[in-house]
Amino acid sequence: MILYFSGTGNSAYVAKRIGKAIGDEVIDLFDKIKHHDFSQMRSSRPWVVVAPTYAWRIPRILQNYLERTSLTGNRNIYFVMTCGESIGNAEKYLKKLCAAKEMRYCGCAGITMPENYIALFTTPAKDEALQTIDQAESAIDRASLLIKSGDCFAPSHSSLSDRLNSGIVNDLFYPFVVHAKKFYVTDRCISCGKCTHVCPLGNVHLAEGKPVWGTHCTHCMACICRCPAEAIEYGKHSQGLPRYVCPKQS
Repeated sequence: MILYFSGTGNSAYVAKRIGKAIGDEVIDLFDKIKHHDFSQMRSSRPWVVVAPTYAWRIPRILQNYLERTSLTGNRNIYFVMTCGESIGNAEKYLKKLCAAKEMRYCGCAGITMPENYIALFTTPAKDEALQTIDQAESAIDRASLLIKSGDCFAPSHSSLSDRLNSGIVNDLFYPFVVHAKKFYVTDRCISCGKCTHVCPLGNVHLAEGKPVWGTHCTHCMACICRCPAEAIEYGKHSQGLPRYVCPKQS
C-alpha cells in the first residue's frame, strides 16, 4: 500500500506513478492528517510512504501521523522523498521511526522534483517544471522496479553538511521559520475559500470573506500555490514568482 502526503502535487504525482507501476493501492493521507484520524491500517504488501522533504527530513505532521498510526500486516516499509535538491541525512531518522514501529526499513529514495517552497526559494515556470519532472521519471521507474521486486533501496551516504542539515538545521527550521505570520491576502482575493480546504492543519479560515491564518502551519505552501486568483503572498519574497502546482497528472 502506498501512502502519500502532498501540498502542491509533487509527491502525489510520484506516488500515483509508483502505484501504476507496481499495481498497488494509493492512499492520500490529507484527510486523515487533517481530521486526526489515526485509525489502524492494514496491507498485505510492503508499505511505501511518499512525502516531500521539509528541511532535509519528512514533514513533522507526517512523522506524527506515522508514529501514532498502527500499520499492520506486512512489516516492510519503503520511503520515497521528493526534494528540490537533497534529502540530507533523512535516512537516520527514518530508521529510528521504523525501529520504534518494529518495521523493516527498506531504504529511502530521493526524487528531484520542481522546487515548490515559494517562501524561501524561486519556483519554476511551467516549461522548466515539466523538464525537471521528465528528468525524474527514470528515478521513479528505478524505485518502482526495486519495490516491485522486493529489493531494498541502496543506502545513502551522508556528508557532514547532510548530517547538520537534517539535524540542527531541521531543529531550528520549525521554531524560527515555519509559521504563518508572513502570509497575507491581496485585493485579488475572490473569497472562494479554497485556501481553507487545502490546508492540512485547518489553519486557515475566512473572516468577512478573506483568509486569516492561525498559529498552526507546516509550510506546505498549498494555500499560496493553489489559490486560483494568486491572491496570497508570503512577505515580499513571493511577489512576482510563479505559483507552483505539479503540472503533470499521473
